[in-house]
Amino acid sequence: MKVIIAVTHLLGTGHLSRALTLGRAFSAAGHAVTVVSGGCAAPQLSTRGVAFEQLPPLRSDGLAFSRLLAADGALANADYHAARQRHLQSLIRSLHPDALITELYPFGRRSLQAEFQVLLEAAHALPERPLVLSSIRDILAPPSKPRKAEAADAVIAQYYDAVLVHSDPKATRLETSWPVSPALSQRLRYTGYVAPPAMAPHPDRAGAAEILVSAGGGSVGDALYACAVQAAKEMPDRTWRLLIGGTDAAERIAALSDPASPAILEPARPDFRAMLPHAAASVSMCGYNTALDLLQSGVPAVLVPFDAGNEVEQSLRARSLATLSGVAVETAARLTPARLCTALSQVMQDPQRSLDGFRFDGAARSVDIAETLHRALRPSQR
Repeated sequence: MKVIIAVTHLLGTGHLSRALTLGRAFSAAGHAVTVVSGGCAAPQLSTRGVAFEQLPPLRSDGLAFSRLLAADGALANADYHAARQRHLQSLIRSLHPDALITELYPFGRRSLQAEFQVLLEAAHALPERPLVLSSIRDILAPPSKPRKAEAADAVIAQYYDAVLVHSDPKATRLETSWPVSPALSQRLRYTGYVAPPAMAPHPDRAGAAEILVSAGGGSVGDALYACAVQAAKEMPDRTWRLLIGGTDAAERIAALSDPASPAILEPARPDFRAMLPHAAASVSMCGYNTALDLLQSGVPAVLVPFDAGNEVEQSLRARSLATLSGVAVETAARLTPARLCTALSQVMQDPQRSLDGFRFDGAARSVDIAETLHRALRPSQR
């Protein structure tokens, strides 16, 4: 199959990371994959194994996800959005995909509804329309009003063949965060978690016995980093390494640095996942990809879920992990250097948690589901 995966990350890079992992799984199964990114560049993420198309990039104005900024930082105008839509139309018409996967939409990215509408209509206008799938994580941002869920249901009913839910239903079902109607329930396909293969330990044992502090690849987490810089003074017997994401990492490092703190601050690293198994503990938010990294590595972890701007996704996920050994949860509002040190001491003394019991083969399972649905679709079109 020829597969297009369309994704736009607006703040962090988790959406793009998951789309790339999914794309590589299709590629490994012999399919030709194009990942179309509408967010800003994320040089720490590898695009190996897939063709990569960059739309004119967008990012949110901080937590204002309805205010979308262009590459130059100005508010994206109608011409900018039109250029993105033309690019998407051109890709559909030139590649004639057998499968189109939209990441998060229509359960999110409502500010980009117009361009997804263009994309879906272009796909359905092809002489032989592609299989159309939505790809969503385990927990979504719950709709603030019932009509938003109803609108998503209507789009699914009109354009989509199925929804890939990247969760293990024994752990988290979509109903945890989203109202699942009977019609939507019929289209759900649980895949297990979409995670890259567990990393082998770092060949240089980078991160050994360190406290690794991270907040993903976007420009978020300054309050968490600032707290960790001060907490490092209270645990001078430990090496604290803060990995700062975002295209403005250098400026953020300069602003966060404290000569009196022993903490090491450096840009986010592509070998971060390989460092985790060696670490004494991790301090992080609780995005989808981060949670899977922690579960795969078994590292003791203090979670400080991102909850600004009425966000609840990470808090719901952190709550589901809080029962595991070696996991502690602190809210951003209550976090202090002393509380962070106390939580770290606790998780580092807890028994090692088991790495069994979770399905991490969601990418490969997604490929199997798409292949089965595609075989069923094609005869009906001939």
